[in-house]
Amino acid sequence: MTAHRQFTAALAACPLIAILRGLRPTEAQPVGEALITSGWRLIEVPLNSPEPLLSIAALAEAFPQALVGAGTVLQPEQVGPVHAAGGRLVVAPNFHPEVVREAVRLGMVCLPGVLTATEAFAALAAGATGLKLFPAEMIPPAAVKALRAVLPPQTVVLPVGGITPGNMAGYLAAGANGFGIGSALYAPGRDAAAVRERARDFMAACAGTVRT
Repeated sequence: MTAHRQFTAALAACPLIAILRGLRPTEAQPVGEALITSGWRLIEVPLNSPEPLLSIAALAEAFPQALVGAGTVLQPEQVGPVHAAGGRLVVAPNFHPEVVREAVRLGMVCLPGVLTATEAFAALAAGATGLKLFPAEMIPPAAVKALRAVLPPQTVVLPVGGITPGNMAGYLAAGANGFGIGSALYAPGRDAAAVRERARDFMAACAGTVRT
């Protein structure tokens, strides 16, 4: 299965990306297990985490049913090592056209961060798989609805930043396809059992309201 087909299937199963900023390689397997057993299938380890490529490799090997990759990918030369570690997902807080192009060249899923319609259309033109709307605190549901009205209808739109089980419904009603979840799910020092409980809370908040 290609990374893009796996992404589509994973998003349909659970439209949530786990952002494991600060994860250590020794935590990768237990935290990954907590997510997988809760139904999550999309996992990113930001590159400003301790030894992120080791964590990505451990997650990709242990959980082939998940699409694993890196977040905070800021430069095109960072894409290749993620791919070599087994990652097939590249996420960024910004839109860097060369990052997108390198990910496309390697057959990876790429979700650049955008804030405006201009950035959104430029990212799609470069080959982005979908759009990370970041920071979502600056993009309320009304703004998502306005963007959705002008974007190609098949565009995957994922708000990230400040998302909680309590505010997801408004974004979904406005046209979001899913979310990236960071510190509300995982933070350094939070054990796998606590991550599992939070993962299930987010799943429950999504149930019955996900756009298809």
